[in-house]
Amino acid sequence: MSINDERDIEANLQIGPTELGMVRLFIEGAGIEIPMDFTPEEATEIAEEIMAAASRAAQMGGKKRR
Repeated sequence: MSINDERDIEANLQIGPTELGMVRLFIEGAGIEIPMDFTPEEATEIAEEIMAAASRAAQMGGKKRR
């Protein structure tokens, strides 16, 4: 499996700060819950990677999903 393989799985993503000053990405789907905690610095790096990927996808004429 690679990042380009499509899957027919629905998931819910929540993002927010924790009481301990971490940034939590909480993924829930297919009967599984995955909490992932990151330092603010790590979260900033992840956000930058997401923005760069979105920019590259837009340049490639990324298709819109509905």
